[in-house]
Amino acid sequence: MADDEATGKAPRRGLPPRDDARSAGAAPTGRRTRRPQPEPEVSRHETTDARADDPAAAMSASTPTPDGPASARGGRHADQQQAAFSRSAGWTTLGALLPGAGLIRAGHRVAGGIVLGIFLAAVLGLGLWALVGRSSLLAVAVDPSSLNALSAALAVVAVLWVAVIVTTNLALRPRGLATAQRALSGVLVAVLAFVVAAPMAVAARYSHDQAGVVASLFKSQGDSKSATRPTVEPGQADPWAGTERLNVLLLGGDSGDGRSESDGIRTDTVIVASVDTSTGDTTLISLPRNTARMPFPDGSELDEIYPNGFYDGYDGDNQEYALNAMYSRIPAENPGAVGETDHEGADVLKVSVSEALGLDIDYYALVDLDGFAEMVDALGGITVNINTHVPVGGNTDRGIYPDRWLEPGENVHLKGWDALWFARGRYGGDDFKRMGRQRCVVDAVIKQANPQTIITRYEAIARASKDIAQTDVPQEMLPALLELALRAKDGKSRSVLFVNGEQGFISANPDWTAVRKRVAKALDETEQKPRTSEASSEPTGAEESPSAEPSDSPEPSASSSADGGSTSSPEPTEASQSNQDACAWDPESARRSYEEPHPTVVR
Repeated sequence: MADDEATGKAPRRGLPPRDDARSAGAAPTGRRTRRPQPEPEVSRHETTDARADDPAAAMSASTPTPDGPASARGGRHADQQQAAFSRSAGWTTLGALLPGAGLIRAGHRVAGGIVLGIFLAAVLGLGLWALVGRSSLLAVAVDPSSLNALSAALAVVAVLWVAVIVTTNLALRPRGLATAQRALSGVLVAVLAFVVAAPMAVAARYSHDQAGVVASLFKSQGDSKSATRPTVEPGQADPWAGTERLNVLLLGGDSGDGRSESDGIRTDTVIVASVDTSTGDTTLISLPRNTARMPFPDGSELDEIYPNGFYDGYDGDNQEYALNAMYSRIPAENPGAVGETDHEGADVLKVSVSEALGLDIDYYALVDLDGFAEMVDALGGITVNINTHVPVGGNTDRGIYPDRWLEPGENVHLKGWDALWFARGRYGGDDFKRMGRQRCVVDAVIKQANPQTIITRYEAIARASKDIAQTDVPQEMLPALLELALRAKDGKSRSVLFVNGEQGFISANPDWTAVRKRVAKALDETEQKPRTSEASSEPTGAEESPSAEPSDSPEPSASSSADGGSTSSPEPTEASQSNQDACAWDPESARRSYEEPHPTVVR
């Protein structure tokens, strides 16, 4: 300052005092030295925003280091990402099971609400439909047009459902997922899509197959002709109004067994299933295949052609004029005699059997016995009691031994080929023993054809049905018949076997008046409730089997015989027998069977 005043210069102001050390030992540089400025403070919020704008900085900040705050922040971030991923996976799964819920969680409330509302309305509507509109639901199940439309609708619903799953996952999935998490997310979506789409695809396939079966096997009333079936009134509220019983003629057609093509199909199995339409109680009535003099209604054209029944006028044992020859022979010799029809052979039998039994036969169903094995295999087999050795193959008349024998046993599970021979084998026996086994086969098929079996083996059953069966049941009657079939599964079942020499029945010259009386009595027995009077001390065949259920017979029945008939008396007082008793396990018959010779072909 003194030097400045001495030289006349203005004093310098505002300069900081010199550092003593610097003024003492440091050489002057001729430049001003600036004091370092403090860095501005950055708030926590500004740091977070900067990291959000710069992914590299965010990754660097979250990378764990051996120690320090960065490592702690990185661990917390990884935990948060894992928690977010777990939440998105959970909500994606819920959104797959409850479509729309995941979208609502993701913030898409309008879209999610619409999807969820449609889903809940559809589920509620189907539930109510099944509860209060079962008839209309069954109508859809047997209408080809409805089934094809359902098949297409299921495919569309499956695609839309999968789209909802994918959209839900994308909306919920957090950003910045690791590669492994993205892969897991994709796998989850694929699995959920499969879980949803696979059942729909199967249902669509079943609907398509069902449409084909119904269209090929059952013709609509307007597209088919029949001279014997009842007319179905369109829109009829109760198809069983005024109809106490439904009578269906079940035919087993056999064109094999060494027969020539000129013989055509011979109906070796003739059974009438008479079903009470209110209870489902069923009576099976079997006629022997060699029954002669089959009658026709008075005044009909067939009655004029065969005034003494189907008979050559000389020999009641002539098999060319037996019951099993009518299906092919009468239409061939007298075409058009039964009227205008697409099922002439079956209508001939319906007319004649109706007259013989005193029942109005409504419909028929013919099953090719050669294809019966395929049907049984489609059902997964049947379970029966075998009380005597049953031949597989063989021909008594030609002296040909069977290939083998089905051995006696309780609750034996038979595949298709063995089930066929259980029903048709007769080497060394007669038609009447075979008839007894056939009613057991019918009963076993009814039991095996439960809803679970139908659903799990549907395609095979549909394919077999389309190939081996014929019927005149119109499509319009299928819903009502399905409902009646459900009642019949829970109803009582009895059977009538007309055996030569028993209860006055003679195959070569039947007393048709006595036959009709016995049929009427058998129907009354089926409708009666079991009496609770003191039971006989003699055990029945059903009681001897621990797996058998109590009989619905009015009185305790005797043990079943080898052919399914009663062994208690040659002249039973009842016109019919409980199928449960007739088909029960009989160990005494099995023991006797093992004492008899059973020759086989030597190969």
